[in-house]
Amino acid sequence: MKHQTMTDIEIANSVEIQPIVKIAKKAGIDPEIMDQYGKYKAKLPLSLIDPTKVQEKHLILVSAISPTPAGEGKTTVSIGLADGLNRIGKKTTVVLREPSLGPVFGIKGGATGGGYSQVIPMEDINLHFTGDFNAVEKAHNLLAALIDNNIQSKNSFLGLDPRTVTWKRVIDMNDRSLRHIVQGLGGTTSGVPRESGFDITAASEIMAILCLAESITDLKERLGNIFVGYTFSKKPIYARDLKANGAMAALLKEAIKPNLVQTLEGNPAIIHGGPFANIAQGTNSILATKMGLSISDFVVTEAGFGFDLGAEKFFDIKCVKAGLNPSAVVLVATIRALKYHGGVKLENLKEENIDALRSGLENLEKHVENMIKFNVCPVIALNKFITDTEAEIQVIKDKCDELGVPIEVSDGWSKGSEGTKKLAILTAKVAEQCVCKLRPLYDWDWSVEKKIETIAKEVYGAAAIDYTAKAKNDLKRIATLGLEHLPICMAKTQKSLSDNPKLLGRPKDFIVTVRQIEIASGAGFLIPITGEIMRMPGLPEKPASENIDIDENGHISGLF
Repeated sequence: MKHQTMTDIEIANSVEIQPIVKIAKKAGIDPEIMDQYGKYKAKLPLSLIDPTKVQEKHLILVSAISPTPAGEGKTTVSIGLADGLNRIGKKTTVVLREPSLGPVFGIKGGATGGGYSQVIPMEDINLHFTGDFNAVEKAHNLLAALIDNNIQSKNSFLGLDPRTVTWKRVIDMNDRSLRHIVQGLGGTTSGVPRESGFDITAASEIMAILCLAESITDLKERLGNIFVGYTFSKKPIYARDLKANGAMAALLKEAIKPNLVQTLEGNPAIIHGGPFANIAQGTNSILATKMGLSISDFVVTEAGFGFDLGAEKFFDIKCVKAGLNPSAVVLVATIRALKYHGGVKLENLKEENIDALRSGLENLEKHVENMIKFNVCPVIALNKFITDTEAEIQVIKDKCDELGVPIEVSDGWSKGSEGTKKLAILTAKVAEQCVCKLRPLYDWDWSVEKKIETIAKEVYGAAAIDYTAKAKNDLKRIATLGLEHLPICMAKTQKSLSDNPKLLGRPKDFIVTVRQIEIASGAGFLIPITGEIMRMPGLPEKPASENIDIDENGHISGLF
């Protein structure tokens, strides 16, 4: 019996961590070719990627129903499933995003899994890790500095109109006071005063670019394609016009290499990149995914938030760009989330409520319908919490039987691979028997309006789309710049299938309002903004950082 009273960090510290050299050998990697960051972390060279192997192996995507504010445990299920697959003899690597310091010190905590399904060293991964976020931050802010320098300079003046510049600065911390700032105060030598602000580093277009680039050359080209603004004569200016992309790429020289760590059970884990899921693609890098497929027979990966955000972007942007075809998709459901969508308040989710559970099943049903639209092979993973009752579990199983979708309980949090073995057996069976070919929802060459409408109506269930005057002007600007062929990366609340976070369950007959459409020409997608999207979160009244400490021996406590 495992001790469920232990915290995540106590569980992580109770396991004897193996040298990363040993993990590399287990994965078939020559330790001599990797760059070690101490004893337990390493950077992997891009030369490990084998395009022929990528197409032969099994890619498993883990997604979820619409989550509660605390999330539904996709990372925990992903790690537990990878350990479970290794347990049944399937050579498997879990490939994940890197955590942002914002949630670590804020309300949500770390992002290294939980209980007995974690990646370690969890303290390092959750804090500075190998410096990738820092490199992204510096590359982003270098471009910001070059923009302001060019506005100020007389010798290299491009005629950039500062009123058209939307490129802000970034910092990897929740700091609401930086959302809106006035910069350039202090006189003529301190720059041109203008309104600006900070986003959190995970929201940077540089992070999205890093996770879509497939080589240093590709990275430099994408960095150069970042749209900066217009000159006073209405000429578009890109980062390449500022000669910024070479230096930015140099700052990302090490960050482009995926990171190797391990699970609690000593299985390989690749962790790389961390773009937001509501304004970017919300998944790890293409390079990390392809590297995992090059060194193992199965790769388990995840996409942020619910299927309507993370999985849709994973399929329509990442898979199309990288030529990936998932063998199975595991949809994580929790009884607490389904009761939440059935009308139960957050403070009452631990209480059995069969009626609310049945009412909330509409949300699960819609996500299953969406899985079928993409022609992927579905599996439902019921992520078990200690408050779940047998009666409630049976309700979910009965619904899945009705929908014709296989389901297994995942109990990796309390039992590790022992608790995910049945899920692993089911997932491996579905993946190995799957003959489905991913069917993207839209063609990139469709009009921007048709692509947006297709996502909103087919995935969200919207009745219609409304565009503000600003969004209509943005459509004209996109056409003028010749960027209509780019895919769509919808910015929407994760709390609802709609663009209104208060509409839980399976809302119907709603209208999605597109307020504006941002251009991420470096990343290679367009971002229709719906609702209010927070790019610089604030800290809660009692931030998680209050519980974090370190002793004289360097042991960190309080992380979760």
